[in-house]
Amino acid sequence: MADVVAELARRYPPAWAEDWDRVGLVLGEPTAPVRRVACVVDVLPETVAEALDAGADLIVAHHPLLLRGVSSVAPTTWKGRIVHRLIRAGVALYTAHTNADVARPGVSDALAARFGLTGLRPLQPPAEGSPAAGSGRGIGRVGELPRPATLAEVTRLAAAVLPPTSWGVRAAGDPARVIRTLAVCGGSGDSFLAAATAAGADAYLTSDLRHHPAGEYLAADGPALLDAAHWATEHPWLADLAAHLRESLAVEAYVSDLDTDPWTLHAVHPTGRPQPADPTPTDQPYPVDEKEPRP
Repeated sequence: MADVVAELARRYPPAWAEDWDRVGLVLGEPTAPVRRVACVVDVLPETVAEALDAGADLIVAHHPLLLRGVSSVAPTTWKGRIVHRLIRAGVALYTAHTNADVARPGVSDALAARFGLTGLRPLQPPAEGSPAAGSGRGIGRVGELPRPATLAEVTRLAAAVLPPTSWGVRAAGDPARVIRTLAVCGGSGDSFLAAATAAGADAYLTSDLRHHPAGEYLAADGPALLDAAHWATEHPWLADLAAHLRESLAVEAYVSDLDTDPWTLHAVHPTGRPQPADPTPTDQPYPVDEKEPRP
C-alpha cells in the first residue's frame, strides 16, 4: 500500500489540491499488500460492490467520499455503511481530486485527448506562488481542433467520444458557428467561463453550466458552450490513471465503467424542437364571473 500511495502522491501531490478539498489516503493499512486497484469517479454503493466483486485491494476515486467534516461514520448512513464495508473487506480508499484536476497530465488532458486537441495550455493557471504553478499545470485545457468544425459538428463529436449518459451533450450558440479553438474542463467548469473568453476559445465544453451565467456570456459574444454530464467529462482520466499504475507499479488496475451520473432519463418534445404553450381553449384567459373578482 505504501508504495502505491507514494506513487499517487508523486503524480498528484496533495499540496496541489484546493484548501477546501480532501485528498489522499482515506482508509486502509499502509502495510497491506495491493494487487488490484479499482479506478472510479464516484465512491457509491454500486462502485464499491463492483470493486469488491472484482477482488480489488484499493479503490482510487476522483470525488472524495468524505469531503465535509463528519462526527460519525455510523452505518446508519450510506457513507458510513461504505466505510464499514470497506474496512471489513480490507479494501483501502484513496482520493485524487483537485490535485488531479491541475496535474499535467491530469483530468482535463484526458478530456482534451478525446477531441484530438493540440497546442494545449491551461485554461486557468494556478495562482502565482501556488505549489502547483508551472509546467503547464492548471484547471482545464485550451487547444486547437484537428480541423475547423461547426458547433453542431463538435456537439455530435462530443456525444460520440464521451461515455454515453442519459444527459448527453447540449450546446448553446449558433449551430453553424465555426470552432477552431476549444476549451475543456472536466467536472464543474461554470466558474471558468471568463477564463474561456479570455483564452480566445471559440467554444467551451464542461459540465454543470447554469442558465444565467451561460446566457450572459453568450450575450456578451463569449464562446459557444457545450454542457456534458459531470461524470462523463471526468471518466476519461480513469484510463490514464489505470495505465500509469500498471506501468509504474506491479499491480493490476481496472476502470469502472458504471455510469454514476445521477440523471437517468432524458426526453425531448416529439418534434425535436421547442413548442409554444398550448393555446387557451376559451376566448378569454380565465372564466369570468361578474359576481367574483377576476383572478
